[in-house]
Amino acid sequence: MIIRKAFKFELMANGEHIRKLKQFCGCSRFVFNQALAWQKEQYEQDNTLKFSYTKIANLLPEWKRQHEWLKNCHSQVLQQSLKDLESAYRNFFRKQSDFPKFKKKGVKESIRFPQGTKLDENNKRIFIPKVGYIRYRQSQLIVGTIKNVTVSLVCGKWFVSIQTEYEQAEPIHCSMTEIGIDMGISRFATLSNGTHFEPLNIFKQNQLKLKKLQQQLSHKKKFSQNWLKSKRKVSKLHHQIANTRKDYLHKISHAISQNHAMIYIEDLKVSNMSKSAKGSQEQLGRNVKAKSGLNRTIRDQSWYEFRRQLEYKSYWRGGLVYSYKPNLSLLFSCSKR
Repeated sequence: MIIRKAFKFELMANGEHIRKLKQFCGCSRFVFNQALAWQKEQYEQDNTLKFSYTKIANLLPEWKRQHEWLKNCHSQVLQQSLKDLESAYRNFFRKQSDFPKFKKKGVKESIRFPQGTKLDENNKRIFIPKVGYIRYRQSQLIVGTIKNVTVSLVCGKWFVSIQTEYEQAEPIHCSMTEIGIDMGISRFATLSNGTHFEPLNIFKQNQLKLKKLQQQLSHKKKFSQNWLKSKRKVSKLHHQIANTRKDYLHKISHAISQNHAMIYIEDLKVSNMSKSAKGSQEQLGRNVKAKSGLNRTIRDQSWYEFRRQLEYKSYWRGGLVYSYKPNLSLLFSCSKR
């Protein structure tokens, strides 16, 4: 079977590399917003929402003539930006996401290179077109053929994500056991054999610190240097919370998928469980404060991310993951909320 896998590393970029990468991100963001604005104008004229990548891609030469600085950016970066807009429209038509929005500077900065990159694992560096060789912190060897390379900026640090593709034989799980998982709050996960995992609650641990940083941010003049410094501190703490949570989920999902071939997990509707209880002006909700605290705790568990990790890790090992309705958790008498 064909395996597609991504390897993510931190880049050790110098000043010149950072300048070019930021310039590329700006060009990509400009083309995305320009294409979205053009598409909205077309909708106002003929009232059609259909997105045509070919039609908009033909406008790139004209935009480059109007804005000379776009020529300094790699052409494939601009084309991939239009591909992202096409995917956003496709997801909107499928009712999988909201309508595409204009991109903002400093929010989810990333560029993608489908071709032209070169990997030098011996010297721990990668070649980015029109940027040059950049060293990266190698944590593992890369397996497979490179399909595309994505460079992103997260909390002031540059990362490279290398997507590869390789073929391997159908895996056969080393274990023949099966297990059921009951998700909860007082206990993050309780297995049908009696084993349970305590919740991490990493957001709750950092809630007070995050509140103080956000209060400091609110007292700064917007877009001033002090405001930008405070905003970076808030973003850094959010990033640390997310990474700590993902690390904990990876450890638990790895242990379960490695020891059990068949996994049964609750099919929870997290969005319905964490709805607000405020109600409306005509009919106010009850126990709003308690429900808001419960919603935060539910979101802090990341049940969907845990299930997603279980599914792909079991798939790679030759196992299977099945969903069951929450009321079937009564079958697991050892489970406790």
